[in-house]
Amino acid sequence: MAKNYKEILPKISTFIFDVDGVFTDGIVYLTNDGEQVRTANVKDGYAVQLAAKKGYNLAIISGGKNEMVRTRFQGLGIQHIFLGSHNKLEVLEQFTKEHDINLEEVCYMGDDIPDLKVMAKVALPCCPADAVPEVQDAVKYVSHRGGGRGAVRDILEQTMKVQGKWMDDDAHHW
Repeated sequence: MAKNYKEILPKISTFIFDVDGVFTDGIVYLTNDGEQVRTANVKDGYAVQLAAKKGYNLAIISGGKNEMVRTRFQGLGIQHIFLGSHNKLEVLEQFTKEHDINLEEVCYMGDDIPDLKVMAKVALPCCPADAVPEVQDAVKYVSHRGGGRGAVRDILEQTMKVQGKWMDDDAHHW
C-alpha cells in the first residue's frame, strides 16, 4: 500500500467524480418554478476537458438527476455519466467491470457519506477541503480547494503533471 497519495498518481488512468459538493460548492438555488440551479468552476472544466483529450477514463456517479449536469459534462468530454445513482458502489463495480478498469488505477472524488463505500474500493480516494469529516477521515488526499472552488482541477492537474501530460501543445487549445 502506498504511504503517500503522490505515489499513486503515476498509476491513475481513471477519474470518477460525484457532482454536488465536488464540482459545485453544494449550494443549490431554487427558482420559483422549482428548478435547482448550481454554479460550477470553469477552471475545473478546463482540466476535465484536457484530461478527456489525454485519454483518461472519466465518469460521473451522482445521486442527483438534473439533466443539465449531463449536458455540462458531455460538453467537457465525459462519456460515462450515471445520474440518479442510489447505490454508487454498484455503479462503480458495473462500470469498471464493463470497461475492464483496474480499481488500482482509479481516483474517486466525493464529499459526503454516500461516497464512502466507493472510496473504500479505489486506489486514490480524495475529497474537497470542505467535505464532511467522515469523508476527510477516509481518504488518502484532501484537496486544499473546496468543492466548486478548484478541487477537481487540483487532483487532475497533479496527476497530469506527474504523468507528463500537463503543459504540452494540447494544454493550449480548448
